[in-house]
Amino acid sequence: MSAPSFPSSGGIAKLVHSIQETWSGLTRGLRNVPDAICDVKLGEECKYTAPIYISAAEDIGRVQRILEKSLGGDMVADLRLKVLPADASRIDEHGLLFLPGRYLVPGGRFNEMYGWDSYFMALGLLRQGRVSVARGIADQCLYQVEHYGTVLTANRTYYLSRSHPPLLGRLVLAIYRATGDLTWLRKTLPLLEKFYYYWTVPPHLVPGVNLSRYYDFAQGPAPEVARGEIDENGRNHYERLRMHLQAEHCDLHDVKEFLDPTTGELTPHAYHADRTMRESGFDVSGRFGFANLDVLDILPVCLNTLLWRLERDIAQVRDFLDATATVSVWQERAATRAAAINERCWDEEAGLFLDFDLRSQKRRNYPFATVFWTMWAGFATREQAARIVARLPEFEAEGGLRTSLHTTGCQWDAPFGWAPLNYLAVMALNRYGYRAEARRLARRFVSTVAGEFRRTGQLFEKYDVEACTSGVEGKIIYGYPTNEPGFGWTNACTMELLDYLGCLGDLDTEQSMTQRITLPPDFRKAEPVAAKS
Repeated sequence: MSAPSFPSSGGIAKLVHSIQETWSGLTRGLRNVPDAICDVKLGEECKYTAPIYISAAEDIGRVQRILEKSLGGDMVADLRLKVLPADASRIDEHGLLFLPGRYLVPGGRFNEMYGWDSYFMALGLLRQGRVSVARGIADQCLYQVEHYGTVLTANRTYYLSRSHPPLLGRLVLAIYRATGDLTWLRKTLPLLEKFYYYWTVPPHLVPGVNLSRYYDFAQGPAPEVARGEIDENGRNHYERLRMHLQAEHCDLHDVKEFLDPTTGELTPHAYHADRTMRESGFDVSGRFGFANLDVLDILPVCLNTLLWRLERDIAQVRDFLDATATVSVWQERAATRAAAINERCWDEEAGLFLDFDLRSQKRRNYPFATVFWTMWAGFATREQAARIVARLPEFEAEGGLRTSLHTTGCQWDAPFGWAPLNYLAVMALNRYGYRAEARRLARRFVSTVAGEFRRTGQLFEKYDVEACTSGVEGKIIYGYPTNEPGFGWTNACTMELLDYLGCLGDLDTEQSMTQRITLPPDFRKAEPVAAKS
């Protein structure tokens, strides 16, 4: 398929209008609780069948009164409010985790607030001047840290055992730059630090290495996978895994760790690894071994880059709050992590940052689009960035950035491209002065999104950037085989890329573009890139 043309000004106006119209349908809050309860991943048909769990630290009576004020007593009487047990393994019926304010859901089968999706959606809302909604998203993330221990994968009980890529520091600073509210910023600091420690103590932290890994605290099949990731033959993801582990040579350290040779069934370790790779957000890929099953033995570049950024962000927050005596502590932590990342993950021969395999004590030669995060975050040196950009043509397709250089039947590999990965790569290239490359990549991905919008009237969670289509039929073997419409982070990243390309300034759109944030919330006034030894 030939590359789609870049949209006309009229086409851009229609696309932006559709994005703005879509936000309301993706919004959840106290008045939308009945809509939020519904969970198609567990086969729920009735919106009122599943319970709503309230943190034990909350006053359930107060929560009920708040809901009655928002919904009315009759509707609240139909809801099933339950106190969340301290031990999540005692939950006998999965349900929604209560959040006190507004948030956005991605769309399609994803009808809850997702961790890293929320960061990108908040940026898109800020771009449109919807500061209060974006701030609400940040507040719900902070509420999760306070009451549920971290920013969860999403606010369902079956996600209580894992988080999502840690972008909370970036989100907090984006809101602060948009509002200038120091009182609010001060309240975020203890929760930011609590969130940081979730990632930097064992089992996430690997002792003696000073780097972290992904880790899910629960065991057994993930309910949303066993019941929700079904292919056209009625087989769930685990059944397809078992079949391929039995039939094929797989890129894994030891297949017997995942498939019991006696029974032919998946092992407890296989289920734990599958859960863990979902904390990464990259479900599913071949990046951490076949179907990401070796993830527990991998030190990921993406995670540790984000934690380096979080350490720098907490230092920045403390500086804004004039807590300068402790800024150096966080800067030193970032410097320690930087040294470990460079030692373990920078590969001079490949000219890339690569994930580090703890078992083989080698870098895993699996180039992945998250390598550009090291530039987006400002971590890479100028010399490293030049080497990474030299590999850009291998990632770049007609329709945008490939997720990896491997075609595996997984949605987080080639030929697929995702809005946040394209957005962060464009920002990375821009930050280091590769503006021609940044604009070219932005135009390619926007052209794909806009072309499919003209054809279908919708935006999707992912695209085949080689064929420049949202059609994924027959291309995905593992995980869920569908392409979800909506779609929150695609809406947001498309808005950001259109703004980067200078396409929004003359549009007469809802929110009037005069209300857009003039101090960019993330990267364009980023701190200077400093060469590291």
